[in-house]
Amino acid sequence: MELNFMQKLYLKEANNQLEELIKKASQGEEVIIISDDGECFQILPLKSKKPRPKFGSAKGLIEMSDDFDEPLTDFENYEP
Repeated sequence: MELNFMQKLYLKEANNQLEELIKKASQGEEVIIISDDGECFQILPLKSKKPRPKFGSAKGLIEMSDDFDEPLTDFENYEP
């Protein structure tokens, strides 16, 4: 769920609310801080670098025997 609200604050206000502003930015809210000289800054969450699996990345690493689908002889007593 990504929010698209925008909140603009002056630096003096933002100092007292930094933890709350970071939380809002992490939830997708756009947070802009304006310094006394009018320069603007935006709080943005950094993307986490979780490893993502890539389709086909294990190609050639896994081999299956030709009789993979054959019934197991050890389990004959458990078959209907």
